[in-house]
Amino acid sequence: MGKVIEMERKVTKFGNSLGITMTEALKQIGLELGDTVHIDVKETDGEIIIRKANKIELPAGIGPDFIETLSQVMEQYDDTLKGLKDR
Repeated sequence: MGKVIEMERKVTKFGNSLGITMTEALKQIGLELGDTVHIDVKETDGEIIIRKANKIELPAGIGPDFIETLSQVMEQYDDTLKGLKDR
């Protein structure tokens, strides 16, 4: 396991939102402006976990609209697809 860096920050106001600054922590995991993250909130533990999202390159000829349509079809026919898997 890698080095654990502990930080303490104060919650501040950014416009109408609350937030914290943690530029160095984000740099440690290779995040840059515009990157996407996954955020898990564990209310019972009082924890917020921020993970760098994996960037996926789509093959040539496959656009985001295809992936969106495929996701909708898979969601709509989820039970049917699961049934076919077990045959």
